[in-house]
Amino acid sequence: MSASPLYPSFDFEGPVFRAHEGGKLGVHATQPLRDRDDLSLLYTPGVADVCRAIAEDPSLSARYTARRNTVAVVTDGTAVLGLGDIGPLAAMPVMEGKAILFKHFGEIDAVPVCMETGSVDELVEAVARIAPSYGGINLEDISAPRCFEIEERLKERLDIPVFHDDQHGTAIVVLAGLINAATVVDRPLADLRVVVAGAGAAGVAVTGLLQRAGVRDVVVCDSRGIISPSRADLTGHKHRIAASTNPRGLSGQLSTALVDADVYIGVSGGTVPEADVARMAPRSIIFALANPDPEVHPDVAHRHAAVVATGRSDFPNQINNVLAFPGIFRGALDSGASQITEAMKIAAAEAIAAMVPKPTAEEIVPSVFAPGVAATVAAAVARLAGG
Repeated sequence: MSASPLYPSFDFEGPVFRAHEGGKLGVHATQPLRDRDDLSLLYTPGVADVCRAIAEDPSLSARYTARRNTVAVVTDGTAVLGLGDIGPLAAMPVMEGKAILFKHFGEIDAVPVCMETGSVDELVEAVARIAPSYGGINLEDISAPRCFEIEERLKERLDIPVFHDDQHGTAIVVLAGLINAATVVDRPLADLRVVVAGAGAAGVAVTGLLQRAGVRDVVVCDSRGIISPSRADLTGHKHRIAASTNPRGLSGQLSTALVDADVYIGVSGGTVPEADVARMAPRSIIFALANPDPEVHPDVAHRHAAVVATGRSDFPNQINNVLAFPGIFRGALDSGASQITEAMKIAAAEAIAAMVPKPTAEEIVPSVFAPGVAATVAAAVARLAGG
């Protein structure tokens, strides 16, 4: 290891830092610039005709600029992966990585937009003002609960798709995995008793999408236990969770929620004691999605559950957002959709699930490198957009 004396914990000569040196993105031209004739076509005077045409009909910008195939990956760096509030500069390597995934899996040009942390009003205004350059907005790694309001206000204000991947990408792939996990254990999706541990961005979206897909019994827990109307400490979005979940009126800690539960979905971190896991129903399903340390280690989970999934690539059944967001945006951009609807999200989940026609305990979702995932999701989304 070759460490800097100023930063002894970092190996600047190692493969990780070398791979990131100079950044991971560049800009390339799609038209050749060989001579004066090319220059007059691509820039002045030729470009003026295109500008005048777009000024008369703004919809032409989707045909004659890169806007239609370009997405802004917007963050303020307040909730980056497992790193937390590290700020916009430190978030940039993650956003560059996200842009690579957009390009590789969806053939979409994505541009990192790392912004200074501000109020909800400031962030909404800033994103809205840069939106004319893009065909879609992917919100990324913005802390809860303000991420909910930011997304909703941008969806109301803009006529292009706005998608908070930490919420909806996670929810879509969880639903896809659960559809197939339910098949493995031979249970109707609607009859499952589901416990969601975590009431942040991912937990709220997972809960909502499962309910829209027909799951009737969802109990959500935060760090203080089961979210229910009896709690006096609920604020904002947790009041809404309390009003629409926990049909059996449970109260207490996660350990209580897990008694006879069919499904555990962890999107919160921490560790669930094995004694609590053992209280789940026979042939249960465990999605322990915290990275890098799942809430229930797969070795422990397999002692009690029939199907186990994590967010890690070194275990079977990786619940990875890359199964969803490239295809979601590809379908939305190609169809000219102005928003990504709840029906599109469910269709995307069903399309992902269908790519594993014979699910097993070891395979409930396709590999992120399985051919055709993004195209299949894109087609499902575009059909609902009328594309």
